[in-house]
Amino acid sequence: MKELSKRTLVATAAIPVVLGLMYLGGWYLAAPLATFAGWAAHELYRLAQEKGVNPIEWVGVTASVLFVLFAAWSPTFQGFAPFALVVIGLASILATLEVMRKRGPRGNPLATASVTVFGAIYTGLALAFAPLLLQLPIEYAWTLDTVDSLASLYIVALPLVATWLGDASAYFVGTEWGRCRSRLAPEISPNKSWVGFWANLAGGSVAGVVWFFVTSERLPGLADAGFVVFAFIGGLLGFAAVLGDLLESVFKREAGVKDSGVLFPGHGGALDRIDSLVFTIPASYVLLVLLGELL
Repeated sequence: MKELSKRTLVATAAIPVVLGLMYLGGWYLAAPLATFAGWAAHELYRLAQEKGVNPIEWVGVTASVLFVLFAAWSPTFQGFAPFALVVIGLASILATLEVMRKRGPRGNPLATASVTVFGAIYTGLALAFAPLLLQLPIEYAWTLDTVDSLASLYIVALPLVATWLGDASAYFVGTEWGRCRSRLAPEISPNKSWVGFWANLAGGSVAGVVWFFVTSERLPGLADAGFVVFAFIGGLLGFAAVLGDLLESVFKREAGVKDSGVLFPGHGGALDRIDSLVFTIPASYVLLVLLGELL
């Protein structure tokens, strides 16, 4: 099966599932999302092992899972932040104790402890912002109803749509016109071109505008911002998606592998599926909170 056919098949099956879980919210979303975050951390640690670093996996995976579960339990930044700090602190302490107890000075203790904690933050803390996004319409009274699950779905759909449309735009435009153009980062990801980069930003901007017009009635509290603001936000999310993609490419390039795993045919592993989202989900939360404070 061709690469594009595999990507289309997996995306067709996965997107309705993702949107359905986002609509249900709560623990229906938290449980699979936490599992996904833990598996992504596991894949990241496998990449590190390719270069001789052996993270304390049980510490990092547990911390990654806890980030998401605590965010679902207390889905506001004020409520979640203390728990996140506790998880980071405990993971740091446990990783340090474990490298001293088992690895010693010859077991790459600094790299081991650092990668352990970083892996949990990179995967779990980033995805923990999804439950926080779901809560924003209620927290900022952007919707007409006290509880509106569809409005919450629309909010969390913003980074998803901007990421997916930006990525699709970069893929098709870059494939068609980018081969003869200058490369964006040839040592990191040789197939990415500047043409694809600008297509990604444009796709993100279009996604932001479309998102605004689709959701303006459901989220009247954001309607006053205007579509131009959301075109700008979509472009920023497209830029964040590129950074996330390139960062994971650096990790895979260092490890000497093409994909982080084989969980999804044609799409690679869990880490390959969230490489952009670990940037766009937190970025969308920050941008929407800033917008909410200004409106």
